[in-house]
Amino acid sequence: MSHMEARAPFAAPEALPRGRHAVAGLLPIILIVALFFLWGVANNLNDVLIAHFKKLFTLSDLQAGLVQSAFYLGYFCLAIPAALFMRARGYRAAVLTGLGLYGLGALLFWPAAGAQSYPFFLAALFVIASGLAFLETSANPLIARLGSEETASRRLNLAQAFNPLGSITGVVLGSQFILSGVTVSPAQLQAMTPAALEAWRASEASSVQLPYLVIGLVVIGWAILIRVVRFPPVATESDVDEGVGAIDDFRSLLRERRLLFGVVAQFFYVGAQVGVWSYLIRYAQVAVPGTDEHRAASYLTLSLALFMVGRFAGVMLMGRIAALPLLASFAGISALLCVVAAAMGGFAGTAALVATSFFMSIMFPTIFAESVAGLGARTKSAAALLVMAIIGGAVLTAAMGYTSDASGSILWAMLVPALCFLVVMAFALRARTLRI
Repeated sequence: MSHMEARAPFAAPEALPRGRHAVAGLLPIILIVALFFLWGVANNLNDVLIAHFKKLFTLSDLQAGLVQSAFYLGYFCLAIPAALFMRARGYRAAVLTGLGLYGLGALLFWPAAGAQSYPFFLAALFVIASGLAFLETSANPLIARLGSEETASRRLNLAQAFNPLGSITGVVLGSQFILSGVTVSPAQLQAMTPAALEAWRASEASSVQLPYLVIGLVVIGWAILIRVVRFPPVATESDVDEGVGAIDDFRSLLRERRLLFGVVAQFFYVGAQVGVWSYLIRYAQVAVPGTDEHRAASYLTLSLALFMVGRFAGVMLMGRIAALPLLASFAGISALLCVVAAAMGGFAGTAALVATSFFMSIMFPTIFAESVAGLGARTKSAAALLVMAIIGGAVLTAAMGYTSDASGSILWAMLVPALCFLVVMAFALRARTLRI
C-alpha cells in the first residue's frame, strides 16, 4: 500500500509549530478518533432497541431482527456513494455529510415515537446507518494509511479501541432510559382495555425520544466543531486529479483476490458480531429462566467491556504475534464458544456467549487493514467494498432470527455465528498467500 510517513498527513516538521500550537495540531486527530466512539453508540443501541421493539410491537425474533436489517442496509446502499463523494471532496467533507445524516436520523426518532410506527423507526435507523457509512468509509482508511503498512493492523486496532467505549455507552444509555424493566405477557396485553393499552404503548414508545434527541444534538454539535477546526491537507484533498477513474478503481479491485476474500470475511464477521449482540439479551432470558431485561442487558454491557479489553490486548499481542495468526486463533476460539452456547444453554452458555466478545475484538480492524494493504490510491474504493460488507449484519441477524423461530429455540441460532467465525479463520489462514 502506498502511504505517507506517519507525520506527513498532519504537517511537515517545519510547518508544525511547537508549544501550545502543537496541541492545536492534535485537535483534528482527536475529533476524528472520537467518531469511532460516536458510531459505537448508535450500533449498540440497536441491541437494546430489538428487545424494546419486540415487546412494544409484539414481534417475532425474525421481525425484531429487521432493526439490524434496516440499519445495515444503509451501510450497503451508501458505502460506494460515500467513497465516490470522498474521492471528489475529501475525507472531511465525507465526515461532515455522515454526521449530518446521523444527526437527522436520530432526530427522526421523536416523530417516529409519536406515531408509534415500527416502519418509521426502521426508516430513521436507515438514515442513521447511511451517515455511519460515510463515517466508516472515511475514518477507517485514513487511520490505516497514517503510518507504515506493517503496523496498519495494530494502528487501526488502537483507534477502533475507542469504539467499544461508545458501544458500552449506548447499551447503558438504552438499558437505563429505554428499557422499562416491565415485561407484559400476551395474556396481559389482551386483558388491557383499549385506553390502557394505548397509554402503555405511548409510554414505551416515548422512552426512546430523549436519548435519541440528545444523541442527535451531540452529533450535530460535533459536526460544527469539525467544520470550524482547521484540518491538514490530507483530510481535505480530493483524488480527482490522480489520473485513475473511480470505475477503473472498482474494476481493477475485482481482480484482487485478497481484498475479495477480505470482503467475504468482513461480511461473515459483522453478521456474527451483530447477531451475537442483538440476541444476547433474548438468549440470556431464555437460557437462564427468570432473568429480567435489565440483568440481561448487563450481560451485554459486560460483553462490550470484554470487547474493549480485547482491543487493547490485541494491540499489545500484535507487538509479539503477527496479525493474521492472531486473527486465526481468535476466530477459532469464537466459533468454539458459540457452539458451547448453542449446546449448553444455562449460565454456562451465556458466559460462553459473553466471552466471545473478547475474541471478536480484533476482527474488524484486522480484516480491514489486511485487505487494503498494498492498494495505494485505490484504498478509498476498497474501503467502500469493505464497508458494504457490513450488510452481513442485516442478512445474518435475520438468518439467526429465522433459525430461532424455525427451531423454537434461540440457542440453536448461535450455530450461525459459529459458522461465520470459521470463514474468518479461513481468511486469516489464506490471506498471507494472497498478498500483492
